[in-house]
Amino acid sequence: MTLRTLHYHQQQRLLDLIFTDGTVKVLSAEFLRVHSPSAEVRGHGQPKLVTNKRDVAIRSISPVGHYGVKLTFDDGHNTGLYHFSYLCQLADEQHTLWQQYLALLKAANASRESLINTRQLS
Repeated sequence: MTLRTLHYHQQQRLLDLIFTDGTVKVLSAEFLRVHSPSAEVRGHGQPKLVTNKRDVAIRSISPVGHYGVKLTFDDGHNTGLYHFSYLCQLADEQHTLWQQYLALLKAANASRESLINTRQLS
């Protein structure tokens, strides 16, 4: 399967990965943020647990060549290149990765909830 299109739903904070065979896989902005390929998150041999990102959103998606995208999040995080192969890997392993993330949060007595309560005004 080859990734054909990315489509971001701002209100739901979901990124659709649309493949050439018509398959659609969906990743949340929170999932993408906590699994950022950046050195800040992956660390240098010691990955960092990213917490408090339940309400994070993607501010922009910038193409990088023909092989990936740079995601800018509304919490200011904008490092890390999401290769298309990495996005596909995240989509394929989403359930397992999410369960591992939740277990790490629990073990660290940490939370997905935002540190500051925010509301979007209409």
